[in-house]
Amino acid sequence: MTKKDAAVRIGEIEQELLSLPKGKIVIKKIKGKEQPYLQWSENGHTKTKYVKAAEREYVEEQMERRALLLKERDAVKYLLIRGDAEEGTDDTRTNAARGQDLLSLTDSVIGFEKRDCFDKLWKYLAGNDRGRVCLLYGLRRTGKTTLLFQAIRELTPQQREKAVYIKAHVDDTMDDMIHDLKKLRDEGARYVFIDEVTLIRDFIDSASIFSDIYAMQGMKIVLSGTDSLGFWLSLGNELYDRARVIHTTYIPFREYSRLLGIDDIDEYIRYGGLLKTGETDFDDEDLLEETASFRDDESTRRYIDTAICKNIQHSLACCREGNYFRHLRSLYEAGELTGAIHRVIEKMNHQFLLRTLTEPFQSHDLGSAAELLRKQPDESRRTDILERIDRDLIAQKLMEMLDIRNQEDLRIGITDAHVQEIREYLKALELLVDCPSETVYPEAQPMDYVLFTQPGMRYSQAQALVYVLMKDPVFGLFDEREQKLACDRILEDVRGRMMEDIVLLDTVKALGKQKKAFKLVLSRWEIDMLIYDREQHSCEAYEVKHSKEQTGHQYRALIDPQSAEAIEQKYGIITRRCVIYRGKSEKLSNGIEYLNVEEYLNGVSYRFR
Repeated sequence: MTKKDAAVRIGEIEQELLSLPKGKIVIKKIKGKEQPYLQWSENGHTKTKYVKAAEREYVEEQMERRALLLKERDAVKYLLIRGDAEEGTDDTRTNAARGQDLLSLTDSVIGFEKRDCFDKLWKYLAGNDRGRVCLLYGLRRTGKTTLLFQAIRELTPQQREKAVYIKAHVDDTMDDMIHDLKKLRDEGARYVFIDEVTLIRDFIDSASIFSDIYAMQGMKIVLSGTDSLGFWLSLGNELYDRARVIHTTYIPFREYSRLLGIDDIDEYIRYGGLLKTGETDFDDEDLLEETASFRDDESTRRYIDTAICKNIQHSLACCREGNYFRHLRSLYEAGELTGAIHRVIEKMNHQFLLRTLTEPFQSHDLGSAAELLRKQPDESRRTDILERIDRDLIAQKLMEMLDIRNQEDLRIGITDAHVQEIREYLKALELLVDCPSETVYPEAQPMDYVLFTQPGMRYSQAQALVYVLMKDPVFGLFDEREQKLACDRILEDVRGRMMEDIVLLDTVKALGKQKKAFKLVLSRWEIDMLIYDREQHSCEAYEVKHSKEQTGHQYRALIDPQSAEAIEQKYGIITRRCVIYRGKSEKLSNGIEYLNVEEYLNGVSYRFR
């Protein structure tokens, strides 16, 4: 295709796109019934339109046509950027950009800070790792394409002349990729960056071709994609020990703060997990709209659909003719797998929220919220509203709000085997991490609990709890001041629980082999975090409080003599007793240390090196 033909075709595509609907079909529950709506963004606002039953098939066909046109436009734009007359690249089958064109293609990342894992990527490119490829994977909007572009710009002009960027598409095949790699190798290409490689249907079953042939011949090959599970499956089959792996899904607070300039734990709780300036998705323009973030329950549901459910199903379908579906095959064939994945994720978040409602022995729960509001020293903030609402009713409404269906609501019931396999794949995606917990007493069993690596996903569903409360007819009888105090208090407790998770997860990730961090369950208390030094046989005890004030109530578990005796008998002498909170760092006369949470999280990776 000539440049003139490409320009003409782009104009034709743009003209046809004007007549096709934007956005996607979403299902909303109206008066208990599921109704389809067309949802799109316009001038920064989300708009919806009801789709009549008779029109739904036609609208879906139009949207499929739009998706195909967007992919074609992307492909033609690459041809236009590359130039059809460029010597040696006019008959590549994939969308490959080379040489000086790479600079214009990567202009968008100028001025961006680099992720912590960039050093691992650069070490692979600069090292002597013959026979190995580099796998760069993670969920959507965690900076993968940005990392590729930054690496390309770090190459010297001489190296860049030997570099190629390929954007894979669903209609590409491994035969196409092999044809192009052979051609590019013969023309001197030595650095190959292949983005969205997991979109190629036969990638998982043929991935070893990249390492066994082309990497062995001296090419540095970086493979990137959002279908993280596809990479995980290929590591267990085709690539095995022939790959350097870089994960992008987990974004700790210190990195989030450095990249986005946001040094606020509450901001991280609300939106953490995604990079606002991260990945540019050429195939889905809607993901760049405001609704892409964890701004509300609907945008979170959409992210789960596109980044998680689609990820799992595409990878399983492409691997060994679907053999890895295992117990999930029946759900997939019945069209129930997406709903099942949603249900497992929401169920875990639902249990997290119900723990806030129902556990009277925890400091962060609705019971403690009621007590704190009732005993407020400031009379203007004192209320007993949380003791006058029906908590069981609120819990039931929360279930409805999150659209968690009971077993009888599914055409095929979700068994324990389904749940375990879905959770296994969610862990492979790095969305879930098992919460490390131990106990010193046989009668105090550690909890079954998981940490979410994307806090914004959890918090957006926590806000659904507040929405349910505000809609409760009994709750609505109280004055607005009391309603606001109650809702603020509940979200405060949710943020407190989430802050505990964030501190524990970031600490666990930062520790070396000599130390381990975990929750400690005692007979009377639960220590939010204990750090045990195996070599010194000593420990540090921490409580985590989402508060700016200091009270003796916060560290009573840390100074309890019976608890200290039980801890030191198993984990050695307690060398530090700390409360991590949102106020200023200081040490009290009784030896208790108060640490500012942002300061702790920003320095945790350096402290434990």
